Amino acid sequence: MLSLVRNNSPYTVIILLIITLLVKLQALGHPVAPFVPEHHIFFQTIVDIFNVVLRGNAFAYTLLAAVMIFAQSLYLNSIFVNRRLAGKPTYTTAFLYIILTSILPEFTYFSEILLLNWCIIGGLDSLLGFHQTNKPRMHVFNTGFIFSVAALLHFQTAGYFLLIFIALLLLRTFNPGEWAVAIIGYLTPIYLFTGTLFLFDKLDTIQYLPQIGLSLPRQIKDPLYVFGTITGILVLFVMGIYGLQDWIHKGGVYTRRMWTTIAFAFFISILIAIGTDILEKSIWLVVMPAISIIVTPALMVEKTKWFSNFAFYFSLLLLVFCQLVVN
Repeated sequence: MLSLVRNNSPYTVIILLIITLLVKLQALGHPVAPFVPEHHIFFQTIVDIFNVVLRGNAFAYTLLAAVMIFAQSLYLNSIFVNRRLAGKPTYTTAFLYIILTSILPEFTYFSEILLLNWCIIGGLDSLLGFHQTNKPRMHVFNTGFIFSVAALLHFQTAGYFLLIFIALLLLRTFNPGEWAVAIIGYLTPIYLFTGTLFLFDKLDTIQYLPQIGLSLPRQIKDPLYVFGTITGILVLFVMGIYGLQDWIHKGGVYTRRMWTTIAFAFFISILIAIGTDILEKSIWLVVMPAISIIVTPALMVEKTKWFSNFAFYFSLLLLVFCQLVVN
């Protein structure tokens, strides 16, 4: 079965779409309309636009979210392939993203975190292209702009501002002008958003944007699910690191630096998730793009096929466990 997702064929996309609909049945069977937190004007505006067509229909929103996750998986997979992170072109990154975003039903519901992942994936794509661009300042500006939009959607993602400068240090020679452009690019959406609020006499809502919480619960309600899920993801993470070793040694300097950038993105994403209120379970969705890329090498090991097969079936076993145990 692993060959179905390792095959670089257009038909694989159809297979992935079918897999997406199958693994999202739990969420589609219990659809939920989007919840808009108070004072989240940016997200409220987006929902109002979608409501023109979807009319607040819970199933339509959940189906839209599933399709969006499928599209995000293909985009994330294209990053892995186009940035030449390792190995030959496959759809394993897309497969892992679909699987990992199905371990909790909340991940499949339409939310601002799901929209946020478009910014994270787009920003990651832009970051990894720093060393390949012929127009570095425009590229850096766009990266700052994307991550700033993410922060407007969810304040905690302002932490990705640091990731921009980490990538500049790793993938570019030091240039103060590029750093200044990154700051300007980051401030531009904030300026436009603030100006719009001023025009509509809603400038006072800015004070509600900074919302800090904590995602570490005092009491675990589903210990079996939490322990099993964390253990399963850690196993996949370690297998991904193991499978990555050969590619790291064979790859060039920039390949290693791109993987270092991805590692920083992973750890910053975890900090962002921890710094969000526990009630927002879907916040852990922000970790999935980076961890999907990191686990991908485990499914692409050529020398020991049993290893990649085990990683593949273990990811499916983790999915089944999560969907059966979660309440």
